Amino acid sequence: MIDWLNQSITFAGIATTVLEILGFVTGAICVYLNTRQNVLGWFFGIINAVLYVIVFWQVKLYADMSLQGYYFFTSIYGWWMWLYGGKSHDGISVSNTPSKLYGIFAIIFFAGTLLWGFLLGRFTNASFTYVDSALTIASLIAQWMMVRKYLENWIVWIVADACYTVMYFYKDLYLTAILYAVFLALAVLGYIQWKRDMKKLTSANF
Repeated sequence: MIDWLNQSITFAGIATTVLEILGFVTGAICVYLNTRQNVLGWFFGIINAVLYVIVFWQVKLYADMSLQGYYFFTSIYGWWMWLYGGKSHDGISVSNTPSKLYGIFAIIFFAGTLLWGFLLGRFTNASFTYVDSALTIASLIAQWMMVRKYLENWIVWIVADACYTVMYFYKDLYLTAILYAVFLALAVLGYIQWKRDMKKLTSANF
């Protein structure tokens, strides 16, 4: 099964594998549905996480591989929160990130990057140890913010996706790099759409 998924093929002039194509499709669907606040996005997020565990393990991006496990479980949590979270248990709405969280996020980002980068460099043959670790920690934060429907999650994703696009091109994961370029565009769309939805909700409450 894995051999078939790893079969090298050319897609739109790009050398890739069936596995990477499936990751591309499920990832794009996941993020698009998230921009629309559609809970089915979390379902595709679960599938995408499983696929990319294999992809990143094969190219020795271990921080990204471990990130997929986090995506798997937060996708389940996000699915529940968007449907049943909130005080009335009927789902949560888009809101701004509480200012008190920014300091916590900064500490998590710098401490997590240094620790994870050190461990990867010391005990594995991982590529781009500190860069990969920084993007991993940023993604952890952004994913949690998305689960809580904090508007600014999209800003974090915009920065992270731009950096990921460059890194994956360098690692010859061309289709994945294009996917993250698509994620970048969708993150911009998500920010615009969620901000519009938040304004509508605020106006409706007055």
